[in-house]
Amino acid sequence: MTTLYRCPLCSQPLKLREQGFQCDNNHLFDKAKEGYINLLPVQFKKSKEPGDNLDMVQARRAFLASGHYAFLQQSLSKIVSETDHGTVLDMGCGEGFYTQSLKFRTNQVYGIDISKAAVRYAAKRYKDCHFAVASCKQSPFEQASFDCIISVFAPFFGDEVYRLLNDGGTTIIVSPGPEHLIELKQMIYQDVKKHTLMTCPLQFKLLKQEVISKKVTLNAAEAKSLVLMTPFAWKFRPEHLAMLDSAATLPVTLEFALTVLKKPRAA
Repeated sequence: MTTLYRCPLCSQPLKLREQGFQCDNNHLFDKAKEGYINLLPVQFKKSKEPGDNLDMVQARRAFLASGHYAFLQQSLSKIVSETDHGTVLDMGCGEGFYTQSLKFRTNQVYGIDISKAAVRYAAKRYKDCHFAVASCKQSPFEQASFDCIISVFAPFFGDEVYRLLNDGGTTIIVSPGPEHLIELKQMIYQDVKKHTLMTCPLQFKLLKQEVISKKVTLNAAEAKSLVLMTPFAWKFRPEHLAMLDSAATLPVTLEFALTVLKKPRAA
Protein backbone atom coordinates (compact mmCIF):
# COMPACT_ATOMS: atom_id res chain seq x y z
CA MET A 1 0.00 0.00 0.00
CA THR A 2 1.48 3.34 -1.11
CA THR A 3 1.15 6.28 1.31
CA LEU A 4 1.65 10.04 1.04
CA TYR A 5 4.94 9.64 2.90
CA ARG A 6 8.25 9.67 1.11
CA CYS A 7 11.59 8.49 2.44
CA PRO A 8 13.52 11.26 4.25
CA LEU A 9 16.80 9.67 3.12
CA CYS A 10 16.26 9.18 -0.61
CA SER A 11 12.85 10.81 -1.35
CA GLN A 12 11.38 7.61 -2.76
CA PRO A 13 7.72 6.86 -1.90
CA LEU A 14 7.20 4.87 1.27
CA LYS A 15 4.97 1.84 1.17
CA LEU A 16 3.25 0.28 4.13
CA ARG A 17 4.65 -3.19 4.76
CA GLU A 18 3.93 -5.66 7.52
CA GLN A 19 7.11 -4.65 9.34
CA GLY A 20 6.67 -0.89 8.85
CA PHE A 21 7.14 1.72 6.10
CA GLN A 22 9.70 0.94 3.42
CA CYS A 23 10.96 2.54 0.20
CA ASP A 24 12.31 0.80 -2.90
CA ASN A 25 15.84 1.44 -1.63
CA ASN A 26 14.98 -0.70 1.41
CA HIS A 27 15.09 2.11 3.95
CA LEU A 28 12.78 0.87 6.69
CA PHE A 29 10.93 2.92 9.30
CA ASP A 30 9.09 1.12 12.06
CA LYS A 31 5.62 2.12 13.18
CA ALA A 32 5.56 2.81 16.93
CA LYS A 33 3.06 0.99 19.13
CA GLU A 34 1.21 4.29 19.62
CA GLY A 35 0.66 4.44 15.84
CA TYR A 36 3.07 7.14 14.67
CA ILE A 37 6.09 6.83 12.38
CA ASN A 38 9.46 8.44 13.07
CA LEU A 39 10.76 10.06 9.87
CA LEU A 40 13.40 12.25 11.50
CA PRO A 41 16.69 10.35 11.08
CA VAL A 42 19.27 10.96 13.77
CA GLN A 43 21.63 12.66 11.30
CA PHE A 44 18.95 15.31 10.66
CA LYS A 45 18.59 16.23 14.34
CA LYS A 46 20.26 19.31 15.78
CA SER A 47 19.90 17.97 19.32
CA LYS A 48 19.19 14.64 21.00
CA GLU A 49 15.51 15.47 21.58
CA PRO A 50 14.53 18.38 19.28
CA GLY A 51 11.34 20.35 19.70
CA ASP A 52 9.23 20.69 22.83
CA ASN A 53 10.33 18.57 25.75
CA LEU A 54 8.02 16.48 27.92
CA ASP A 55 7.54 19.26 30.49
CA MET A 56 6.32 21.68 27.80
CA VAL A 57 4.07 19.01 26.31
CA GLN A 58 2.50 18.27 29.68
CA ALA A 59 2.04 21.98 30.45
CA ARG A 60 0.32 22.53 27.09
CA ARG A 61 -1.95 19.54 27.60
CA ALA A 62 -2.94 20.81 31.04
CA PHE A 63 -3.75 24.27 29.71
CA LEU A 64 -5.57 23.14 26.57
CA ALA A 65 -7.71 20.84 28.70
CA SER A 66 -9.08 23.95 30.43
CA GLY A 67 -10.92 24.88 27.21
CA HIS A 68 -9.59 28.43 26.97
CA TYR A 69 -8.27 27.85 23.43
CA ALA A 70 -11.43 26.06 22.25
CA PHE A 71 -12.65 29.15 20.39
CA LEU A 72 -9.48 29.11 18.27
CA GLN A 73 -9.86 25.39 17.60
CA GLN A 74 -13.48 25.94 16.51
CA SER A 75 -12.61 28.91 14.26
CA LEU A 76 -9.84 26.96 12.58
CA SER A 77 -11.93 23.84 11.96
CA LYS A 78 -14.77 25.99 10.59
CA ILE A 79 -12.49 27.53 7.96
CA VAL A 80 -11.22 24.08 6.92
CA SER A 81 -14.73 22.59 6.83
CA GLU A 82 -16.05 25.32 4.52
CA THR A 83 -14.05 23.82 1.66
CA ASP A 84 -14.07 20.17 0.62
CA HIS A 85 -10.50 19.28 1.51
CA GLY A 86 -9.55 15.67 0.80
CA THR A 87 -6.09 15.82 2.38
CA VAL A 88 -5.07 18.09 5.25
CA LEU A 89 -1.66 18.54 6.91
CA ASP A 90 -0.97 20.14 10.28
CA MET A 91 2.65 21.32 10.20
CA GLY A 92 3.94 21.55 13.75
CA CYS A 93 1.00 19.59 15.14
CA GLY A 94 2.23 19.22 18.71
CA GLU A 95 -0.13 17.04 20.74
CA GLY A 96 -2.81 17.05 18.03
CA PHE A 97 -5.26 19.46 19.73
CA TYR A 98 -6.00 21.22 16.44
CA THR A 99 -5.19 18.28 14.15
CA GLN A 100 -7.96 16.05 15.41
CA SER A 101 -10.58 18.81 15.02
CA LEU A 102 -9.92 18.87 11.25
CA LYS A 103 -11.17 15.34 10.64
CA PHE A 104 -14.37 15.64 8.63
CA ARG A 105 -16.25 12.95 6.72
CA THR A 106 -13.73 10.99 4.61
CA ASN A 107 -10.80 13.39 4.47
CA GLN A 108 -7.29 12.29 5.44
CA VAL A 109 -5.56 14.32 8.13
CA TYR A 110 -1.80 14.20 8.76
CA GLY A 111 0.22 15.83 11.50
CA ILE A 112 3.99 16.25 11.77
CA ASP A 113 6.22 17.69 14.48
CA ILE A 114 9.87 17.36 15.46
CA SER A 115 8.91 16.71 19.09
CA LYS A 116 8.71 12.96 19.66
CA ALA A 117 7.04 13.49 23.05
CA ALA A 118 4.26 15.54 21.47
CA VAL A 119 3.69 13.21 18.51
CA ARG A 120 3.61 10.15 20.76
CA TYR A 121 0.82 11.75 22.78
CA ALA A 122 -1.12 12.77 19.65
CA ALA A 123 -0.92 9.35 18.02
CA LYS A 124 -1.95 7.55 21.20
CA ARG A 125 -5.02 9.74 21.67
CA TYR A 126 -6.24 10.51 18.14
CA LYS A 127 -6.40 7.33 16.11
CA ASP A 128 -8.27 8.83 13.12
CA CYS A 129 -5.26 10.94 12.08
CA HIS A 130 -1.81 10.04 10.73
CA PHE A 131 1.10 11.33 12.82
CA ALA A 132 4.83 11.38 12.18
CA VAL A 133 7.93 12.78 13.83
CA ALA A 134 9.36 14.84 10.99
CA SER A 135 10.82 18.16 9.92
CA CYS A 136 8.44 20.85 8.67
CA LYS A 137 11.24 22.49 6.69
CA GLN A 138 12.02 19.29 4.77
CA SER A 139 8.80 17.35 5.19
CA PRO A 140 8.54 13.70 4.13
CA PHE A 141 5.75 14.01 1.57
CA GLU A 142 5.38 13.95 -2.18
CA GLN A 143 4.91 17.20 -4.07
CA ALA A 144 1.29 18.44 -4.29
CA SER A 145 0.06 15.98 -1.66
CA PHE A 146 -2.36 18.24 0.21
CA ASP A 147 -5.44 20.34 -0.39
CA CYS A 148 -5.01 22.27 2.85
CA ILE A 149 -2.11 22.91 5.22
CA ILE A 150 -2.40 24.55 8.63
CA SER A 151 0.34 25.99 10.80
CA VAL A 152 -0.49 27.00 14.37
CA PHE A 153 2.20 28.94 16.24
CA ALA A 154 4.86 27.13 14.25
CA PRO A 155 7.54 28.47 11.90
CA PHE A 156 6.05 29.00 8.44
CA PHE A 157 8.18 27.64 5.60
CA GLY A 158 6.53 29.20 2.57
CA ASP A 159 8.49 27.37 -0.12
CA GLU A 160 7.83 23.99 1.48
CA VAL A 161 4.11 24.72 1.93
CA TYR A 162 3.94 25.79 -1.71
CA ARG A 163 5.60 22.53 -2.78
CA LEU A 164 3.21 20.40 -0.77
CA LEU A 165 -0.04 22.12 -1.79
CA ASN A 166 -2.12 21.16 -4.80
CA ASP A 167 -2.84 23.96 -7.27
CA GLY A 168 -5.68 25.96 -5.76
CA GLY A 169 -4.95 24.58 -2.29
CA THR A 170 -5.14 26.73 0.83
CA THR A 171 -2.95 27.24 3.85
CA ILE A 172 -4.11 28.68 7.16
CA ILE A 173 -1.53 30.25 9.45
CA VAL A 174 -2.36 31.02 13.06
CA SER A 175 -0.08 33.56 14.69
CA PRO A 176 -0.31 35.79 17.76
CA GLY A 177 -2.71 38.74 17.48
CA PRO A 178 -1.44 42.23 18.37
CA GLU A 179 -2.34 41.97 22.08
CA HIS A 180 -1.95 38.23 22.63
CA LEU A 181 -0.86 37.57 26.24
CA ILE A 182 -0.06 41.25 26.70
CA GLU A 183 -0.59 40.95 30.47
CA LEU A 184 2.20 38.38 30.71
CA LYS A 185 4.48 40.58 28.62
CA GLN A 186 3.87 43.46 31.01
CA MET A 187 5.22 41.32 33.84
CA ILE A 188 8.61 40.81 32.21
CA TYR A 189 9.17 43.75 29.81
CA GLN A 190 9.26 47.46 30.51
CA ASP A 191 8.67 48.31 26.84
CA VAL A 192 5.88 46.04 25.59
CA LYS A 193 5.67 45.70 21.82
CA LYS A 194 2.55 44.39 20.13
CA HIS A 195 2.69 41.56 17.60
CA THR A 196 2.47 42.54 13.94
CA LEU A 197 0.28 40.67 11.46
CA MET A 198 1.98 38.54 8.82
CA THR A 199 2.15 39.75 5.23
CA CYS A 200 1.26 37.58 2.26
CA PRO A 201 4.26 35.75 0.74
CA LEU A 202 4.78 36.51 -2.95
CA GLN A 203 3.94 33.02 -4.21
CA PHE A 204 0.49 33.00 -2.55
CA LYS A 205 -2.76 34.95 -2.83
CA LEU A 206 -4.28 36.36 0.34
CA LEU A 207 -7.88 35.17 0.74
CA LYS A 208 -8.59 36.67 4.15
CA GLN A 209 -7.05 37.65 7.44
CA GLU A 210 -8.98 37.99 10.67
CA VAL A 211 -8.19 38.56 14.32
CA ILE A 212 -10.18 36.80 17.02
CA SER A 213 -9.83 37.57 20.70
CA LYS A 214 -11.17 36.68 24.10
CA LYS A 215 -10.53 37.90 27.65
CA VAL A 216 -10.18 35.10 30.16
CA THR A 217 -9.50 34.86 33.88
CA LEU A 218 -7.00 32.18 34.83
CA ASN A 219 -6.29 30.61 38.18
CA ALA A 220 -2.69 30.24 39.35
CA ALA A 221 -2.27 26.70 37.99
CA GLU A 222 -3.67 27.64 34.56
CA ALA A 223 -1.47 30.74 34.37
CA LYS A 224 1.66 28.74 35.18
CA SER A 225 0.80 26.08 32.57
CA LEU A 226 0.25 28.82 29.98
CA VAL A 227 3.64 30.36 30.73
CA LEU A 228 5.45 27.01 30.60
CA MET A 229 3.98 26.11 27.21
CA THR A 230 5.10 29.37 25.54
CA PRO A 231 8.47 31.01 24.82
CA PHE A 232 7.81 33.07 27.98
CA ALA A 233 9.05 30.03 29.90
CA TRP A 234 12.60 31.18 29.11
CA LYS A 235 11.91 34.76 30.25
CA PHE A 236 10.03 34.17 33.49
CA ARG A 237 12.31 34.33 36.51
CA PRO A 238 11.49 32.74 39.88
CA GLU A 239 10.05 36.02 41.17
CA HIS A 240 7.66 36.17 38.20
CA LEU A 241 6.45 32.63 38.87
CA ALA A 242 6.04 33.54 42.54
CA MET A 243 3.77 36.41 41.46
CA LEU A 244 1.59 33.94 39.58
CA ASP A 245 1.42 31.64 42.59
CA SER A 246 0.41 34.46 44.90
CA ALA A 247 -2.32 35.82 42.63
CA ALA A 248 -5.75 34.25 43.09
CA THR A 249 -6.63 35.01 39.47
CA LEU A 250 -4.99 36.59 36.44
CA PRO A 251 -6.84 38.32 33.59
CA VAL A 252 -5.26 37.45 30.22
CA THR A 253 -5.96 38.48 26.63
CA LEU A 254 -6.04 35.62 24.13
CA GLU A 255 -5.81 37.02 20.62
CA PHE A 256 -5.04 35.17 17.41
CA ALA A 257 -4.54 36.17 13.79
CA LEU A 258 -5.83 33.68 11.19
CA THR A 259 -4.35 34.24 7.75
CA VAL A 260 -5.77 32.22 4.83
CA LEU A 261 -3.61 31.96 1.71
CA LYS A 262 -4.21 30.24 -1.61
CA LYS A 263 -1.76 28.66 -4.01
CA PRO A 264 -2.78 29.97 -7.46
CA ARG A 265 -3.68 27.42 -10.08
CA ALA A 266 -1.19 26.94 -12.87
CA ALA A 267 -1.97 28.95 -15.99
